[in-house]
Amino acid sequence: MTRGGRDKDRDEPERRCIVTGDVQPKAGLVRFVAGPEGQIVPDLAEKLPGRGIWVTADRAAIEKAAKKGLFARAAKTSVTVPDALADLVEAGLARRVVDLISLARKAGLAVAGFEKVKGWLADGKAKVLFQASDGSERGKGKLWTPEGGRWFGCLTASELGLAFGRDSVVHGALAAGGLSKRVVEEAAKLTGLRKNDGGTSAGKDTKSA
Repeated sequence: MTRGGRDKDRDEPERRCIVTGDVQPKAGLVRFVAGPEGQIVPDLAEKLPGRGIWVTADRAAIEKAAKKGLFARAAKTSVTVPDALADLVEAGLARRVVDLISLARKAGLAVAGFEKVKGWLADGKAKVLFQASDGSERGKGKLWTPEGGRWFGCLTASELGLAFGRDSVVHGALAAGGLSKRVVEEAAKLTGLRKNDGGTSAGKDTKSA
């Protein structure tokens, strides 16, 4: 089991974190590259050219890499690290999670609202439960983590609302398959950056979707 609570796939590519020195699946790491002018850039989509520099998806790890000159050591050249780099990564990950949930919704694989989510949970259709970090603890406690699925509380109600085309959403659920794996990976990274579990749901967090 990895840091993000995912089952490790033996065939999954692994990389070494420049901060901890640990080798782990890429899904638990954030990729950075040095741009043409030597500026460190987060490569959340992992598509930018250049040698990848990998850091565990954790706010403290990214801040340590920036403060201790670990990016320059990994790049083997002088680099410029943007101010508040961890904040840039957090904002980017939040956008990615919101966009992925939105795509899942458009594909009919996501629903929002207490009653709809409860129905999906009862029917066993939901594999990922999202609940707003700033939502009512009492209301969130009435739902449960899908059996064999995941629960996340890393998004605010307004961010979940963006994913579902509303002003505010407290409860959202994703079905298995489709984009669920990618959503889980990105949400796990975002949780590491925000260090905010959004409270607790009634169920127990188990394996990934």
